[in-house]
Amino acid sequence: MQLKRESLSPTKVKLIITADADELSRVKEHVLRDLAAKVKVQGFRSGKAPAHLVERQVDPALLQTEFLDHAVNDLYVPAVDQQKLRPVAQPEISITKFVPFTTLEFTAEVEVVGEIKLANYKTIKLAPKKVEVSAADVNQILENLRERGAEKKTVKRAAKLDDEATIDFFGSDAKTGEAIAGADGKDYPLTLGSKSFIPGFEEEVVGLKAGDKKEFDIVFPADYGAQELQNRKVKFAITVKEVKEQVLPTVDDKFAASVGPFKTVADLKADVKKQLKAEREREAQNSYDNELLEKIADKSVVELPESLVDQEIDRLEEEEKRNIVYQGQTWQEHLDAEKLTAEEHHEKQRPTAERNLKAGLVLGEVADKEGITVTPEELEIRLMLLKNQYPDEQMQAELEKPENRRDIGNRMMTEKTLEKLRSFAHKPTTTKN
Repeated sequence: MQLKRESLSPTKVKLIITADADELSRVKEHVLRDLAAKVKVQGFRSGKAPAHLVERQVDPALLQTEFLDHAVNDLYVPAVDQQKLRPVAQPEISITKFVPFTTLEFTAEVEVVGEIKLANYKTIKLAPKKVEVSAADVNQILENLRERGAEKKTVKRAAKLDDEATIDFFGSDAKTGEAIAGADGKDYPLTLGSKSFIPGFEEEVVGLKAGDKKEFDIVFPADYGAQELQNRKVKFAITVKEVKEQVLPTVDDKFAASVGPFKTVADLKADVKKQLKAEREREAQNSYDNELLEKIADKSVVELPESLVDQEIDRLEEEEKRNIVYQGQTWQEHLDAEKLTAEEHHEKQRPTAERNLKAGLVLGEVADKEGITVTPEELEIRLMLLKNQYPDEQMQAELEKPENRRDIGNRMMTEKTLEKLRSFAHKPTTTKN
């Protein structure tokens, strides 16, 4: 194969590929072997006829098409590897010379990740983040556990903060009296003070007891998720059906035993502190890694093709759309709330998409430069640990799928590369006298 490369832009190249006669001969033999199973040659079983007899039976147009497809693919892939390109899309192929089975020249224009000028990451320092867990932090978790284990007792008194009031409610436009879709409910359990409802609503329920009815106006916030309700005055009519108070358990050894395998409150507190510290250490480590990688990426130069950035923007928006749907809002309502068109929202994501891509490419470049690899043995050990963690047969089968094995291997590469970067970032800078 003869290969020439032309740079059409920092992120687009043109490869001019000319095949050798031996390469074309091998491609033709391969294609004829594949076609042998599809044609019938008298005196031979399917797939067993000699290549020259198969060629006589095959439609010449079909043979040439199959030949070109195989030849282009067989030559393009090693050409990309030879030039160490990072394609981000399918190439545009043009056949410039073709004499059936003896001469082939074609061009391949393709978008690629451009030059990466990696910062001197070994000199970039970042102090580790300290993690602390205070007694107040532990007590807050204990308080949450108390609330989770609280008994709810029906009371006849007026509702106060922290009570649960079961209500029927109906909302209508304060001016027209027209019912508002979604602003009504039956037997709704509302914890007063939870701030889970429209601002100002829960306070109106405080002081009411079972059987009480009340009407009041609420002005929806300017940033409310549904645009049609923003700044809108709504009249609510409510009926209190029941009031329950929370009876919190006492934090004692009996309580400790009820929430886990603990004999004493001291055991429970020690475990809470341990779990909190481990969680905060994970969060701190992730935050540290992101900050360190961002510092390295900011000092590096990466030529990004626009199509790759657009793909990342699409991915970010798809993730955002799933979250919006989960919150009970449509994508158009979300755009209206942000006062953006779809095109403006797309462009707003561009800086984030570029940062994400740049960080990922820089991380890969560091791995290459440091010679970081994941051996088959390391991958098998990780898979074994995961299988022990997830003994379900279906999950074990998922772990064995090639694409999941690749994902796990990639994560391990990321872990090892970040560990290497941390070792440089933690190491003090030495000065020469």
